[in-house]
Amino acid sequence: MDRDSRPSRKTILKAAFVAGASVPIAMAGVPALAQPARDSAGLPVFTPACDDGDDPTPAQTEGPYFKPNSPRRTSLVDANTQGTRLTVSGFVFGAACRPIANALLDFWQADTNGAYDNSGYRFRGHQFTDAQGRFALTTIVPGLYPGRTRHIHVKVQAPSRPVLTTQLYFPGEPRNNTDTIFDPELLMTVRANGPAREASYDFVLNVPQDPGPGDPGDPGDPPGGSWKAGTAYRAGDRATYGGRTYACLQPHSAQAGWEPPNVPALWRVQ
Repeated sequence: MDRDSRPSRKTILKAAFVAGASVPIAMAGVPALAQPARDSAGLPVFTPACDDGDDPTPAQTEGPYFKPNSPRRTSLVDANTQGTRLTVSGFVFGAACRPIANALLDFWQADTNGAYDNSGYRFRGHQFTDAQGRFALTTIVPGLYPGRTRHIHVKVQAPSRPVLTTQLYFPGEPRNNTDTIFDPELLMTVRANGPAREASYDFVLNVPQDPGPGDPGDPGDPPGGSWKAGTAYRAGDRATYGGRTYACLQPHSAQAGWEPPNVPALWRVQ
């Protein structure tokens, strides 16, 4: 298939939801936290995805509460931490939609009461992407404080490249409409998982890359697993693709371009 005629990941993700993906339930005590934001046409606004030519992830202000030298860790919580548990996961891509290994991500955020720890390092930590460009953070849903909507700060840096400083936002927050910094391109995709929440976001850095022979998400790539276009999958079904196992999140009929790595609305890696 000609590359110019292939659907972008953004298009595939939107199509997956419009085709029947369920709306995540609202978080108890925080109405509409996980409800998807909607654009002027009434369609949900989704996490930007890499599609070979996407604009880089927007930069945002660092704010007054950043501290250098955060501890290296992938979890910011312990057994006594108060707040709704949240996992944030995704990939870091370059300009050619290829994952970036060993990219630095430094996160900081408010606690459940909307306060930052300025004397220590609670809810602060950094990590590096793995060989496939993936990251995962275990934290809590941050609290609100005057003047801002709910958000998580992050700095992202490919090896030996400039730092991207930005913020991640939650869909459906009432304050998204009044926060002067809020950018819908920085909305995470959020879903309920029992009492906890799962969020995803893929960063696209302004890092030049050669396209390579078959970049991630190329619909022409062979599956290399049990996933097959034309199959009617049910929620809970398992399929392999590219050497990894995925769990189906929403019932759907598979089609070319909807391979598991391309549609986090439909598949979750195990």
